[in-house]
Amino acid sequence: MSETTKRAKFTASAPLLLVRDVVAAAAHYETAMGFTQGKFYGEPPCFTIIGRDGMYVMLRQADSPDQVVPNTQIMDQLWDMYFWVDDVESLFAEFTARGAIIDYGLCDQPYGCREFGTRDLDGHDIGFGQEMK
Repeated sequence: MSETTKRAKFTASAPLLLVRDVVAAAAHYETAMGFTQGKFYGEPPCFTIIGRDGMYVMLRQADSPDQVVPNTQIMDQLWDMYFWVDDVESLFAEFTARGAIIDYGLCDQPYGCREFGTRDLDGHDIGFGQEMK
């Protein structure tokens, strides 16, 4: 790449999860984790993008329930998504109060993060962590 060539900058990302019921999944993310529901696409609805604090997740309804295979079914303790946050203790308290499914509680990891995990209605494991100082 030459010095005069402008390098494109990534501006966002959005993991995609296959779910059994896109409407129920979006409602769960809103109720249990504070995500904002987006517009639903398809008739019947089969796709949406949910978001929180500038982070987005795409939810796509699978054609068949057996297509929904969370990473933990392939390898134990493997997330489907991970978010870094600025106050993991407060987020844990919020999610607990909202009734989120807590997969594992707050803990310090050897890779330098204090974190916890949740599970959604389809068994996807979502980690939330904060770098320890």
